[in-house]
Order: sequence, then C-alpha cells, then structure tokens
Amino acid sequence: MNRRTLLQHLGSLALLPLLPACSQAAEEQSPNQAGAVVALVKAHAEWRGVVSDAAYAVLFEEATEPSASSPLNAEKRPGTFVCAACRLPLFDSAHKFESGTGWPSFTQPIAGHVETKRDFKLIWPRTEYHCARCGGHQGHVFNDGPEPRGERWCNNGLALEFIPRDQPLPELRS
Repeated sequence: MNRRTLLQHLGSLALLPLLPACSQAAEEQSPNQAGAVVALVKAHAEWRGVVSDAAYAVLFEEATEPSASSPLNAEKRPGTFVCAACRLPLFDSAHKFESGTGWPSFTQPIAGHVETKRDFKLIWPRTEYHCARCGGHQGHVFNDGPEPRGERWCNNGLALEFIPRDQPLPELRS
C-alpha cells in the first residue's frame, strides 16, 4: 500500500460518522427524477469487451484519464454527448464550455440522466456523478462554473461518445 492509498483510507475512516448525512445530501442533490431513466441490471464486468479497456477503467473502476488527453475536450460542433457504455444521452453541446482543466466540461447535464453521490477518495468530500442508466462513472461536479448555475460538470472524455447533431443518436445498449 502506498502513502496516498493509506492517506485515503485513513481519511475515509475519520469521516465515517459523517456518511449518513453526506449520503442524504447527495440524494437531495441528485437531478434524477423518479422514473426518468430505467436503470440497467447488468454487472460491471459485462461491459468488458463492449468498451475499451481504458474506458472500462474510467466507467467501472472510477479511474481518471490524464488531463488534456481527450479529443472531446476540443469538440465544438453541435451535438449530444452520450455515455460510452450504454449510450444514454448525458449532455447537450449547448452546455459545453472551456474550463481550462483539460477535461470536457459542461454547465449542466440532461435532466434525470445522471445521478450523484459523495466521493471521499481525496479525503475531502466531492460530488461524483454517473450515468443514471448503467452506473458508469463520468466525473465530478464542482461549484466553480459559469453563471447562471455556477456548476462545472467535469467529465472524463473516455466515458463519453460525441454524436453530431446531423446524425441520429445510437440505440441504447443493453
């Protein structure tokens, strides 16, 4: 176990008494509305072979791709960003902005298509979000985005596919 992992575990242990309150807060923040998206009942391992190994690591092992590594960061065309696993539409390009972070960033997701939870991996709490349909990890939401919402939905490019507006959206994967 390296020092970073040890610190993460120790920090998580110190915050255990706070988990019920954080869990409730994350549920209150979730933009998903009851019945908006039907969740898939599919084991994460079943996505192997459907997505690349790198995408699998991000989506189902909650890895983070290196900053500035995704071509989607520079994508400027009108269209829709869909989950790379199940292809649920997650973001409209009208809400994409240049955050300067090196990851594709959005001011808001498509309502009801993402869910949030608290993440303590870096000791201090962050809000992680994932696809409401397949549970694939997408990124984190921060409160330092542009007005009027002030949100920055910072996404891993490997967790998304871009569909230009003049092309039909792909069928959802099961």
